[in-house]
Amino acid sequence: MTSASRALVTGGANGIGAAICRQLVRDGMTVEFCDRDAAHGKALAGEIGASFAPIDVTDDRAVTSWLEAAGPFDVLVNNAGVDQHAFFTDTNRADWRRLLSVNLEATFAFTHGVLPYMQKRGYGRIINIASEAGRLGSKGGAVYAAAKAGVLGFTRSIARENARFGITVNAVLPGPICTPMVEKAIEEFGEKVRTDLENLTLLHRLGKPDEVAAVVGFLASPAASFVTGEAIGVSGGMGCGAAF
Repeated sequence: MTSASRALVTGGANGIGAAICRQLVRDGMTVEFCDRDAAHGKALAGEIGASFAPIDVTDDRAVTSWLEAAGPFDVLVNNAGVDQHAFFTDTNRADWRRLLSVNLEATFAFTHGVLPYMQKRGYGRIINIASEAGRLGSKGGAVYAAAKAGVLGFTRSIARENARFGITVNAVLPGPICTPMVEKAIEEFGEKVRTDLENLTLLHRLGKPDEVAAVVGFLASPAASFVTGEAIGVSGGMGCGAAF
């Protein structure tokens, strides 16, 4: 497969998703992305020469219709996600359903939509953006962590099922990354949030969206042809014994 691959990124309008879109365009791919944020999505599409669709990833009917109209993709990046900082006893079933719908069920829906073509073609790259929270747990984020743990299990299972078709499936696990969501939390709760997040890592800093995107770019490329079923942390050593 050449660098002219066609790539789909979910939740691509801001933060890590936008960095991924930029990376894949730089790598020579034709990029299409979706997001609920139409304003930022349209602006980014015009900036980088990508195609944008204003879609809510939890709307199964809209997702199915769009995928059918968009046609086949060689690369899928399931990036769309949402977090909610709250202790478990302060959450309810509506929170549970919302977080699982965006973080896990949308990954199912988009993967289900693109896999048949990849299998027929005998080539594909699927990269799921999970989280170190799914591997390590998260105080104040039990539901989010559960959803991301589901993404990890799903990734490894789809990798096992599809290796025979020449399809690789991997997960990228960001740690504390400086995204609009994190910046909003710092603004709302104070600089202690930044310090606490930095102290979760061995490098004692927040990561950058571009640092996650670089790993995604590698996994989407022919250079990663012998990498599948892996969970790759981009978290400043968060999974290597940092103090919690």
